[in-house]
Formats: sequence, structure tokens, C-alpha cells
Amino acid sequence: MLTGAQVRSARHAVKWTVQDLAANSKVSVSTIKRIEVADGLPSTSVHNLMSIKTALEAAGIEFIGAPEDDPGIRIRTQSQPARP
Repeated sequence: MLTGAQVRSARHAVKWTVQDLAANSKVSVSTIKRIEVADGLPSTSVHNLMSIKTALEAAGIEFIGAPEDDPGIRIRTQSQPARP
């Protein structure tokens, strides 16, 4: 799962507005804003988090760590394949 900080950091890393992420993930702007301000795991559906994760991964983000163990992001360049 993703933390609010990971979503916020990933969105900033790809230079997307909340509206950009909403359009790419098909998750509402208000839900994304609520997720991004959450401490730790946000209170939202798994479907919303997976849609956000998929959109950000397609934009070049790799989510690393676990919510309880150093969660973060890694920015992939175009030439780098995703890590297994």
C-alpha cells in the first residue's frame, strides 16, 4: 500500500498537479487531496490507491519500502527498466 507522503512526493516528482493525477488515475481531486494529507496509510479504497499507483508508475515512479518500514519513491529515467 501507499502512504499519503509517497503519493504527494511522487506527484511532485513527475511535476503533476492534483488535477493531472486525477485525470491520469480516474480518482477525484478531493480524494487525492484527502489521501495526500493523511499520516501513514490513507483511509480510502484499495481501488483508488491502485489506480493512483498505476498512473504514477506509468509516469516513471517506483514505490519502495513499506508503510511501516521506510516508505519512499524512486524516480526512473526513460532508459532504466523497472526493478523486480
